Order: sequence, then C-alpha cells, then structure tokens
Amino acid sequence: MPHVARTHAIALLGLDGTVVDIEADISNNLPAFVLIGLPDLALGQARERVRAAAANAGCPITSRKLTINLSPAALPKHGTAFDLGIAMAALAADGVVPSSSVDRVVHLGELALDGRLRPTPGILPSVLAAARAGFRTVLVPAGNAAEAALVDGVEIVPVGSVRDAAIWHGADLDPIDVEPLLLPPAPPDAARDEGDLADIVGNRDAVEALQVAAAGGHHLFLLGPPGAGKTMLASRLPGILPDLGVEAALEVSSLRSLSGMPVGERLRVRPPLETPHHTASPAAIVGGGSGVLRPGAAARAAHGVLFLDEAPEFSPHALDALRQPLESGVITISRAAGSARFPGRFQLVLAANPCPCGNAGSRDQECICTPFAQRRYLGRLSGPLLDRVDIRLRVDRITAAQLRTADEAPRIDSGVARRRVARAREVARRRLAATPWRLNAEVPGTWLRSPAGVPARGATAALDRALERGGITMRGYDRVLRLAWTLADLDEAARPDASHVGRALLLRRAAA
Repeated sequence: MPHVARTHAIALLGLDGTVVDIEADISNNLPAFVLIGLPDLALGQARERVRAAAANAGCPITSRKLTINLSPAALPKHGTAFDLGIAMAALAADGVVPSSSVDRVVHLGELALDGRLRPTPGILPSVLAAARAGFRTVLVPAGNAAEAALVDGVEIVPVGSVRDAAIWHGADLDPIDVEPLLLPPAPPDAARDEGDLADIVGNRDAVEALQVAAAGGHHLFLLGPPGAGKTMLASRLPGILPDLGVEAALEVSSLRSLSGMPVGERLRVRPPLETPHHTASPAAIVGGGSGVLRPGAAARAAHGVLFLDEAPEFSPHALDALRQPLESGVITISRAAGSARFPGRFQLVLAANPCPCGNAGSRDQECICTPFAQRRYLGRLSGPLLDRVDIRLRVDRITAAQLRTADEAPRIDSGVARRRVARAREVARRRLAATPWRLNAEVPGTWLRSPAGVPARGATAALDRALERGGITMRGYDRVLRLAWTLADLDEAARPDASHVGRALLLRRAAA
C-alpha cells in the first residue's frame, strides 16, 4: 500500500502568493527521488539538499521511491523556500511525523546540508499569503522569525533545523541543540540620515515646492547647475512625508524581504528612498529577472521617493519604462513564466544639469555648450515622461549675499514641514472621502473637471489661455489643477482660486 502525505508552502509571483500543496508518495519501486510540478533549477536541486539535510540531522528520509508533487502542477515554482515542506511531507509519508499535523501547517525555508534552516528571502509576503488563505500556523527558519511575526493572527513557529521541525510535529526524536543560522541585524529605522529641511540655505521657492510635492504626492523635476542643492533638496523629501499606515508599511517591508534586505523586528514606518545609479538597466529600475522576478528600485520606492540624479544620463529605455507606473501606480512585469505585479505608487524626483557642462543659464559661469548640445542633452528626457511630472523647478546656486543673510531669514525645519504636510493631506482625505483616491496626484481629470473638483469661478482663465495657445497639453492642464488643489489644501482653502492656479502654473513651467 502506498503511503501518501500532504503539507503546504507558498509560491510567490511578485508580492502575490499562491498556496502550493506538497504531496509525498512512497512506493516499493526502484529507489528514486522524483520531484514534479514545474520546479525551476534551484527547486529541482532540492532532491539533494533535502536528502542530505535530513540524513545529517538524524531523521533520514526513505530509501524507497519517493515522489514529490507540487500542486497546482501548472503553476511555475521558483526558489528554495519549498525545502522544509518537501522534507516534512516525505517524513510524514514515511510515518516519522503525523500526517494530520503537517497537513494543517505551512512550511517555509531553505535547508542547509547539515540540516539547519537558512533565512530565506520573501518570508514576510509568504506568511501574509498564508494568512489570507486561512492558515493559522506557519513554520519558518529561526532567522526569519522576527519578520514573520509582523503578520497578525498567525502562529509563527521558528525552527533551527529540520530535526526541530520534526520534533514539533511529534516525531519520536531527542532534541539536539544547534546554532541557528541568522540574518545580520537590520539597521534601526532612524539610522537613515534624512537631514533637515532647515539645512537648506536660500532657495525658498524650492523649499515651498518640496512641501507642495509632499502634500499632494506630486512628481518633481529639479533643473540647475552643479552645486545648486538639487541632491540636498531631494534627500529632504522623505523626511517631510508622514509616517506610513499599516498596510503601506507591510508592503514596504514585504518588498524589502523579497529583495533579500533585512526587515527587522518592526514595520518600516518611514517612507523609503531609492537612489539608483545612472548606469542602472530597465530591469534594475522597474524589476525583472530571468528566473525569479525581483522588484526593482521603483517598486522598492513604493510609498516613498525614487530619486534619479543626473537623470539625462540614464538609459532612455530605463526612463521610459517609468511612464506606465507613473500613470497606473502599478508595475507589471510579464515573462513567459507569468506576470508579476508590484506596487508602483511612488514620488519621482528627477534632477538634471541644464547642459553637459552644467552652466547654461548660470549667472556666474559661462556655458561652453552649443545650443544643439543643450537641446540634445535635455532631449534624453522624453516629452511624455516630463509631461507626467507635476512640478518643474529651476534651482540656482546661492549667492554670497544669500549665504550671509541666511541666519536672518526664518527657515522651516522638517518637523514643522511634516506637520504642515500632514494637515494638508488630512484636508484632501476628508474632501476625497467618498472617492477611491487619497492624494491630489491620484485624482483623474474627469473628477477635476466635475462640479466637485472645479476651482472657483474664473480661477482657470490663465490656464485656459495656455491650453488654447498650445503651451500646455490636456494632461498638463489636469496636473495644474491637481497642484492648485494641493496649494489650496496647504492654505486650508475651500477651493482653489486664481492665485492658487497661477502659482500652480508657475510650478508646472518654472524650469521651462
């Protein structure tokens, strides 16, 4: 009579997890270890890992023919997180552990050859998927226990080895102390030096534009010569954003887990900041991979800031790959094996010099670039991409006079700016309570031109003239209205008036 047992694991495709049934069958045919169900190369090698790990842990699996089926069979499975589930199903089929015990539990983790469990990427989104599927007990490597415990309503059982897992299920084995394999400690959330907005000298318009961008979730383009403070401004933006909610924090921490980055014992409540190098490929920006589909910098920046310094130096293909996420808020990566979806609701900050030498338009240095070289340099930023950026700001170097009078002029710090941004977002949240949107940058043009979203009477006269002359596109028209609403929210006004629309139009065209 064949012996059959079943347990469960999670197959991840992006952040979406699917429950996989791991079925083990032991028969009296010629000795073999057969693994079926569309495993990839890393998962196919689990045969050798599981057999060696179980033997070295003192609970060897059967020497008869063992067939492991990963169901649903048509779903591609990637990675090594199925090792523990395969081992438990095999031991249950052999009668070492009770089948009824392993059948109610999800097992996650990669096995080392000595039987210990290695920390595995993607544990947090896997536990979330298990909880949503109705499972209430998950066995995870001891090194992933802290991040797995971030999911409420699930009993997390950290195990150091496959022997410990078998004993937990009721195997008649004596416990053996092993040193668990752990991840390096995660840096505390406050370790990232966001700097303070008060550090910025001069550039009052840029500081105000930064608060507008934070309040409405708007994208930002900073144009100016080297040394004007573009990088400093961009690095201060995450510091004035409000803390993340629970759902957003779970997404941010899940993306870190999926990327193999340390998560820590608490959810990441501060908005992330991603600053990829200008040599990054399109796959590094939006995500991808030949096997397991990993999130790129744009996905890891979800609910935070993606800062592209020296933006014209990036590959045009990498920049244009951002156009779809900027509109939809979702990153979709399609491959032959399937499609992965990642959150793509981030704030894009582009910084660029005005020309190759960087001095075009500078008051104190002469530009040596030809007009053609200037146009070609900024032309690397496509019109459709820039049309999706709400705020375009020219940033100039500060003068000696501005530096001398810096201490005399009042400067806003990040704490005050964050509270101001939070108040403006609360105003927008109340206004949009009956809609699916929470930030002005998410509101579509149809709502903006409806009775609920139209500005005060006569407020759009200048904007209408710009549209008629062709100075702004219809998408740009809507973006100016979104900016006007954000400015009104910062002023706690009921509706945008002509001054708000005028200021919004200036923010939209300041770098032109």
